[in-house]
Amino acid sequence: MMQTMGMLYKMLRGMVRLFSRKWETVWEEPFDGELAVFCPNHAGAMGPIRMCAHFELTDSCYSWMNNGMMEAKEVPAYVRQDYWWEPGCKLEPLYNATLPYIAAAIIPPILRSAPGIPVYHDARVLKTFRQSIERMKEGNHMIIFTEQPAGHGTSEGELNSGWLQIAPMAWRIMKVKLKIYPVNIDLEKRRISVAKPVQYDPEIPLREQQETILSAIKKGISTGQFEN
Repeated sequence: MMQTMGMLYKMLRGMVRLFSRKWETVWEEPFDGELAVFCPNHAGAMGPIRMCAHFELTDSCYSWMNNGMMEAKEVPAYVRQDYWWEPGCKLEPLYNATLPYIAAAIIPPILRSAPGIPVYHDARVLKTFRQSIERMKEGNHMIIFTEQPAGHGTSEGELNSGWLQIAPMAWRIMKVKLKIYPVNIDLEKRRISVAKPVQYDPEIPLREQQETILSAIKKGISTGQFEN
């Protein structure tokens, strides 16, 4: 596995680990080592941070990252769109005039230093899938946050589905039946719970599997409870 990361990312991840209390990763089924996509709940900004710092397999994973947050000129629009502050609060004018530009100066260098795959929302999206396949050929897994953002500190109940195209691509190019793991990040319990996977079946059209896969992810990321 050939994960690449910059010194800035290594330093910040080390600081998070140093100043955090102990986290644990628990599995509903023992991990078999096969190529996988891990789909966690976002838990605000803390979900990606905790996955990168504390997930048991983080050193062999690449995370999908919104390219808009990796380009300084695009960051302010995304910060305002996602409401990093409570809408209508007294300090909203101050936050609106400062936080987007502070984020634009800080976040892109960090994300570009991290082991990630830029996610584009235009014709370049094919580049996202190609880079993902190349990283998986090296033996790396993917971390994909599938929840739709819904404003300040929340996500919608609906999940993105476009990313699922990576499964037939992995089969077509590598003959790998990807396993997709729902992941619940519990900030209070300091626990990352990995539910049993749903495996892509190349014998069935993706559109006929999509609802089953997304339903399993939605259930797994929302509770963190395993079936007995």
